Amino acid sequence: MHDLIEYVARGLVDNPEAVRVREIRYPGEIILELVVASEDKGKVIGREGRIAQAMRALLRVPSLREGLRSSLEIR
Repeated sequence: MHDLIEYVARGLVDNPEAVRVREIRYPGEIILELVVASEDKGKVIGREGRIAQAMRALLRVPSLREGLRSSLEIR
């Protein structure tokens, strides 16, 4: 999951070296923190949050297979 989100984010931004993904696991839950350069946040979030919603949907499928709730925080 970590690699998928990082791959998608690096393809969207102008500064791919600044992309960092941190995975935090709790019992029954996984949180991914996506950190990008401040000038790239809009590109990762997208118009009306559509890209962020799509990334969350991509994250939901593998996490459900593991029986976990998932969330994506963009910073």
